[in-house]
Amino acid sequence: MARAPRLLLRLLNGTARGALLAVCLWLAVPGGAQADTIASARYTEPTDRYAHGVLGDAIEWGALELTLTDGRISTFTLPIDHVFEDVAPRLADLDGDNSPEVIVVESDVNAGAALVVYGPSGKITETPHIGTPNRWLAPIGAADLDGDGVVEIAFVDRPHLAKTLHVWRYQAGTLSQVATLRGVTNHRIGEADIAGGIRACAGSPEMIVATANWAQLVAITWMADGFETRAIGTDTSRPAFARAMECVD
Repeated sequence: MARAPRLLLRLLNGTARGALLAVCLWLAVPGGAQADTIASARYTEPTDRYAHGVLGDAIEWGALELTLTDGRISTFTLPIDHVFEDVAPRLADLDGDNSPEVIVVESDVNAGAALVVYGPSGKITETPHIGTPNRWLAPIGAADLDGDGVVEIAFVDRPHLAKTLHVWRYQAGTLSQVATLRGVTNHRIGEADIAGGIRACAGSPEMIVATANWAQLVAITWMADGFETRAIGTDTSRPAFARAMECVD
């Protein structure tokens, strides 16, 4: 009986789990409107068919709705054994064509989560699913991390267990893993949001996450020769994350 009021609250408050409009915060998308250009994205068709609850309740999402700049709406409905286990879909121009793609977390009820990229016509590419039910990943962000002109997507694989940062490169419509770093996290079980992200203060983009034990806030850069991790404080509260994302260390 308690599920219906909680679902109503989530539908009314997009900040709780991002069911409403997803604003493009990861990458700027310059240029004018184009045909088949995504303007916004949201999750629809709430469902409790995947009993994981990592984001604080039993409700996930069964469909992804894309609104195009010409007003058309495309809806992609998942099969019964998949859900969007996520805060909100994320818009980011991954291929530099001035038109955003959509980054989501899609979970298989038998194989756990994968990071997936959608376009106006549907699914483009995805990482492998983790391989076990009730195993999840938490996105960090998308940016050209090493300055080579190609965008990478970063996420924390199993932020409560493996606590491993993954960097995947998006190129020619495919994803390839290029680096991993153990010992970081950006989410605790039951939290309705994901901490941190990628900031651009000066120089190379920095990934803002916490150490695995939540003892320190850290800024991480990645180049072809590896990771560089810099401690920026012992406060790992959400306000501290917000200050770090605003380049206030």
